[in-house]
Amino acid sequence: MGRILARPLTSGVLLLAASLLAASSCATSAHAQTASEGLSPTLSAIKSAHTVRLGYRESSPPFSFLDQSGRPIGYSLELCEAIVEEIGVEVDDSNLRIDYVKVTSDDRIDAVLQNKIDLECGSTTANAERGKRVAFSPLMFVAGTKLMVPKASTVASVTDLKGKTVVVTKGTTNEQAMHAADKKFSLGLNIVTSPDHEQSYQMLADGKADAFATDDILLFGLIARHKAQDKFRVTGDYLSYDPYGIMFRKGEPQLAAVVERAFRKLGSNRDLVPLYNKWFTARLPTGERLNVPISLQLEEAFKAMDDSASANN
Repeated sequence: MGRILARPLTSGVLLLAASLLAASSCATSAHAQTASEGLSPTLSAIKSAHTVRLGYRESSPPFSFLDQSGRPIGYSLELCEAIVEEIGVEVDDSNLRIDYVKVTSDDRIDAVLQNKIDLECGSTTANAERGKRVAFSPLMFVAGTKLMVPKASTVASVTDLKGKTVVVTKGTTNEQAMHAADKKFSLGLNIVTSPDHEQSYQMLADGKADAFATDDILLFGLIARHKAQDKFRVTGDYLSYDPYGIMFRKGEPQLAAVVERAFRKLGSNRDLVPLYNKWFTARLPTGERLNVPISLQLEEAFKAMDDSASANN
């Protein structure tokens, strides 16, 4: 299903935080149960297999993507690897392996529901609708739907797209946002879908669409990755609000407590902002630089995860 890559976990990895534990908030009351008290289904399976399965995306930089050697890397994966360390503490196994399993925007939720992965480490919006089916970590990023258009395009907002073709990636909240905008402004859009962000980008590059609609940070990431700053630009008002989280199975308070505990450790160690800067302001391992400074909202969310004594003085 996925390939097991021998990548050592980095103990200083940071985990991002904010108060979005959707269906997982009840977990904090149940601090780590001991093995003798019984592990939740996911943790029990991890302990038996000595393996945690992380779902990754191939083209969602800087959250989850492939480096030049085809290895999954990214901000979300580092967060998940920090959670794996905490899972190791919970199940008393410090040598857990990681199996990296490819998922897409269309099948990522099913991968969690069908027990194909334990944590989904991509660029997934944590909203109330999804919260009915799966659980989410605390907030790790905030994005919103915007448009990528050719530099020479006259499109400045969604209303300039009347009668035009817009590509969206299948199974995303951006797809819903574009249908909502189409209806609200009576635009008569031709909304087409593609399987992943890379193919959506390629449709725009090939002139098969007038705009590509997805989260603004992903658009900036794709432009940087393709070194296409002279070809495309990001424009328009936000058409949606998209708080990101790590996704996992709903109904397991013990697992949810482990996830939140990992975030709070990172928050209390002041590791969150440096981790953010590593992927959003510094040069990426693949060579490009996004130069997207942390937002005030996300910085405040990180502070909310700080349980250290100094934070409460």
